[in-house]
Amino acid sequence: MNIRDMKPGDQITGFYLLKTVKVGETRSQSKYLDLTLGDKTGEINAKLWDATPEHEVTYKPSLLVKVQASVETYQDKPQLKIIRIRPTDLADGVALADFIKAAPSDPTALVESIESVSKQIGSETLRTIVTYCIHKAGKALFTFPAAKSNHHNYYAGLAYHMNRMLELADAVCQLRPILNADLLKAAIILHDIAKTEEYEAENGIASGFTTRGSLIGHISLVYGWIIEACLQYGIDQNSEMVTLLQHTVLAHHGQLEWGSPVQPQTPEAVAIHYIDQLDAKLQAVEDALAELPDNERWTKQLFILDKARVFKSNGGVIVDGMGANR
Repeated sequence: MNIRDMKPGDQITGFYLLKTVKVGETRSQSKYLDLTLGDKTGEINAKLWDATPEHEVTYKPSLLVKVQASVETYQDKPQLKIIRIRPTDLADGVALADFIKAAPSDPTALVESIESVSKQIGSETLRTIVTYCIHKAGKALFTFPAAKSNHHNYYAGLAYHMNRMLELADAVCQLRPILNADLLKAAIILHDIAKTEEYEAENGIASGFTTRGSLIGHISLVYGWIIEACLQYGIDQNSEMVTLLQHTVLAHHGQLEWGSPVQPQTPEAVAIHYIDQLDAKLQAVEDALAELPDNERWTKQLFILDKARVFKSNGGVIVDGMGANR
């Protein structure tokens, strides 16, 4: 059964991708596994009670598993109570690609589009720095998610997020000529690119953080990448253009309590923050609506929208009290 079609009371048996694994302990000190299972239609929390040491060793992220479970409700969300679970084998005839959620565009085309935009940046300083950072990210840019959860958290999600933000930037720059398009686009390409160093990720699933990712974080990491590029190519890292690029990247979360070392203080820094927010939130809404079963109208609570739920309209057709279409 597809995850999007699961309802409380269902008894299910199927194959799923193990996305996250946490070991917990009950008040009676018995161990359990807190799991996230996924397929191309969505993901669901699952509990394996009375977990053994063998379970803890066997079940790791990116493993395909066969699960028998009952669908229950916990905190108004569907949750699986696992009855049986095992890793898949060749006889099951399932492949990892069948379960990996991916960006709706070809990863190669997404990266080529990013590279094309970088080559069109008029400022040699910005173009050189961006090219260096793209090469530093390397093959990871083809596969990495943009986040562990909440938005673009799937295969090639990072490159897809960059492309959608660049499209928004084109429109915003036409409407607001005060913006330096080169600076804004360079910062968009760089703003999350160091997540390729921050996350431990495989097949588009971020299972945790690297040591440097935990201790430094992607915003500070890319600040370092910019300095590396300046040293590599003899660029004055104290120049105004480099400083503006660093500020735009450092401020893109918008608020200190959201992880930005500084608040936006230039037009481009303000623009990237809201472009980032707009794309991330709308993508989360789009993905949540796509995961809805056909007979449901409300999404799950979305953390990125302060736990609000989103209503799925009937295609935009409004019917008034007399039954006439508008």
